[in-house]
Amino acid sequence: MNFHMVHRHEVHPAQSPYRIVERGTSREVPWINRFLDRECVRRLADTTLRSYALDLLHFLRWWVHIHNTNAIAEAALTESTLLDYIRFQSGQQPRPAAASINRRIVVAERALRAEFPDAPCQFAPGFHQIHWRRAPMGIGRPRLALSRLRVRASKRSIVPLSVDEVARFWSSFRNGRDLAIVGLMLLQGLRSREILGLNRDDLLLSEAQLRVRGKGNKIRFLPLAPESVQLLDHYLRLERPETSATALLVSLKGPARGERMTPPGLRSLFRYHRQTTGVALANPHRFPHTFASDMVRAGISLPALMQLMGHAQIQTTLLYVQVTPLEVYQQYARAVAQHVRPLPAIRS
Repeated sequence: MNFHMVHRHEVHPAQSPYRIVERGTSREVPWINRFLDRECVRRLADTTLRSYALDLLHFLRWWVHIHNTNAIAEAALTESTLLDYIRFQSGQQPRPAAASINRRIVVAERALRAEFPDAPCQFAPGFHQIHWRRAPMGIGRPRLALSRLRVRASKRSIVPLSVDEVARFWSSFRNGRDLAIVGLMLLQGLRSREILGLNRDDLLLSEAQLRVRGKGNKIRFLPLAPESVQLLDHYLRLERPETSATALLVSLKGPARGERMTPPGLRSLFRYHRQTTGVALANPHRFPHTFASDMVRAGISLPALMQLMGHAQIQTTLLYVQVTPLEVYQQYARAVAQHVRPLPAIRS
């Protein structure tokens, strides 16, 4: 039995476009696709549905290898099912990252609980820990809780690009569209998906504003830097092809001329300029981190930065902010120099 993921464009709006089917027969895997349909009804983004489908496909292939069937019965689920799945992943070569293992466990656990609510609770001594959970806002008594089944993951620290790296990378672009893409990342902090999802009517050049649809389809309005306004105006007046497409950023040449830029096209664009400039770290994901660090250095408050980047929690914003030891020392010295509290006299 061989299974794979397919993307079906013509499906009911309440169904996930991503389906897990058997190769050759196109027979669907009911329990997985039911879970994906439920998540689709919750209005999760297509990229999230695709990620869930791939994670469950990985679990399904492991299950078929162990049990020789794609059907899952409640009696076949034990307390150690997910722990056995972790052991399998830990023995793979190359070994998956801890974040990948944890993500797959979360999705598999949710799908199995939705399909089999009365199945045995997963418990793995050494992984699960009983702890006291504090009540929200500290009101009420703490309650006993069980930690989740996870492997230890090291904290990721994404170092922002230096001024020299940004200058070298920026100087390699020639047309206004590509410069506008980098400008929206570096000066507005937009993610690559947010940039590709922009429509022509989201741009309000006369008001220097931009309407952005972020994660969860949340809409926020951002002020545009003068440089961004200039780059976007140049692109719209001189480069953007005459097209009926609603997309703001479209392909400039080739068979797809006038159509919305795609994620592979954007990755290819950045890959080419990384090779040209030798700035190996200049990937689309690093530019929002560079934007956040630049804003903090300029003195912006964390709540304001959180609103600019569309984060629901300030803890997420803190992950984007990286301060070097030299900057810590400089800010400390500046704060000490402005200290107004009188110090006690030192006796000789």
